[in-house]
Amino acid sequence: MPHSSDSSDSSFSRSPPPGKQDSSDDVRKVQRREKNRIAAQKSRQRQTQKADTLHLESEDLEKQNTALRKEIKQLTEEMKYFTSVLSSHEPLCSVLAASAPSPPEVVYSAHAFHQPHVSSPRFQP
Repeated sequence: MPHSSDSSDSSFSRSPPPGKQDSSDDVRKVQRREKNRIAAQKSRQRQTQKADTLHLESEDLEKQNTALRKEIKQLTEEMKYFTSVLSSHEPLCSVLAASAPSPPEVVYSAHAFHQPHVSSPRFQP
């Protein structure tokens, strides 16, 4: 007796009938899309947070840069003032006149350059 194609084919197949397979594929597709949507949303949030952090850091560095430029200008003016004072003092200095013709060598310790700056009262902000 010949087998009918409907009953014999479905008994050897392990996949669900075509209607059920389509619906389970659709469910998996919807779940995958939802998972991907959530992952993309989190990625955009992280990217936005990183951009915000970099913007704040940039603003902070700009403020520091401005403050340092102001300090450089102030220290340059102070140096000019002290150079002028020294220049006007040298011809009148009895210590320099009594000393040897060559100026003494000045040696600075390594930590002398890291001392906090004490500026002249003339240049206080």
